[in-house]
Amino acid sequence: MWDVIVIGGGAAGFYTAIHIAEARPDLKIAILERGKEVLGKVKVSGGGRCNVTHAEFDPNELVKNYPRGEKELLGPFHSYASGDTVAFFEKKGIPLKIEEDGRMFPVSNSSQTIIDCFLNETERLGVQILRHSTVTQIEKLKDNSWRVTSIKGEYLAKKIVIATGSNPKIWKLIKKLGHTLEPAVPSLFTFNIKDKRINGIPGLSTNATVDVLERQLFNPKITIKLKSQKEKPPVLTSEGPLLITHWGMSGPAILKLSAWGAKTLHEMAYKFKIRVNWLPDYNSGAVLSFLMEIKAVEAKKTILRTKAFDIPRRLWTNLVRASHIPKDLKWADCAKVQLENLAGQLTACEFQVDGKSTFKEEFVTAGGVNLKEINFKTFESKKHEGLYFAGEVINIDAITGGFNFQNAWTGGYMVAKAITKT
Repeated sequence: MWDVIVIGGGAAGFYTAIHIAEARPDLKIAILERGKEVLGKVKVSGGGRCNVTHAEFDPNELVKNYPRGEKELLGPFHSYASGDTVAFFEKKGIPLKIEEDGRMFPVSNSSQTIIDCFLNETERLGVQILRHSTVTQIEKLKDNSWRVTSIKGEYLAKKIVIATGSNPKIWKLIKKLGHTLEPAVPSLFTFNIKDKRINGIPGLSTNATVDVLERQLFNPKITIKLKSQKEKPPVLTSEGPLLITHWGMSGPAILKLSAWGAKTLHEMAYKFKIRVNWLPDYNSGAVLSFLMEIKAVEAKKTILRTKAFDIPRRLWTNLVRASHIPKDLKWADCAKVQLENLAGQLTACEFQVDGKSTFKEEFVTAGGVNLKEINFKTFESKKHEGLYFAGEVINIDAITGGFNFQNAWTGGYMVAKAITKT
């Protein structure tokens, strides 16, 4: 009889097991992992550097990075958050560093440092790692203990922790236990866009506002809308650095939309329209007024060579061309309708999104165990005593930047605290 069986050898599973074993060295603990390798997501996170957490130490601000789970994580984050994660790793001899955007990595710049830490700790604490142990059945027994069946055999346990992420086979077993699972949909992804205005300029990054539009709003001829025209609000909106790629658009502005709009964009089959304002501080009217002033002041200069705003020159060139302004046209000779077109391209630039691409190797999904079926003081199932959940198996996900791992660390800690107190 095992005291605790953790199903899933990923970040949340290891963190849970280590904290249980540290608090109660007398307990017999096993981690069941279906594959040969453990901690696969940790290995590829942050381009192989492992984005451990984020330097947001206020729980009230930290929760704002979770499209699903914001309300539920507030209490847990007051018990265990980013600062506690930093302290845990530093205690293990792994200092973390903060990058300009707030992401935190091991000073070693290698995810292997984190993997080695977890493997060393489980060995030191006597936690058994049972690889090649795909779980095929989970049963609650009459005495409130559990029987976990894997392809290698049966295990009896007093308590079990499910930390398997979005594994569909385990989700089926959880459903058999009476839990509701929200369907899994991708959460962090980039947008596939083929458009002349962003052709030939991959790697270019600039701050922008991006709106996801309702389908009927798309208009390839961009003009300034009359005040009398009523326009429906965007379905989703975000602001931040936008990165142009070989296949379309990425960067924080896009990734925020993909996280917050995971379900909405899935329902749209990843075919939708976006509107980009390359000048987030201005609207079309203000930009047109400014362009008219430039026309008066820089009359003899060509529009193409006069970059009127602080945006990358290659982008300016593409937007001028898209406004049907010849490359040798001077400001003095520019018609008002051409300036209106340019103002529209600068502030209301519409693109057709046709599909998505995975953001680096960060496979994050929205979906999982229904939040109402978990007690977030302990991360225990409300349906079964002695059944706990941690990590992405719960319907919680975050934007990119170390927040998904923080959910795993916090959940693992809360589970361990609950189990070792009973």
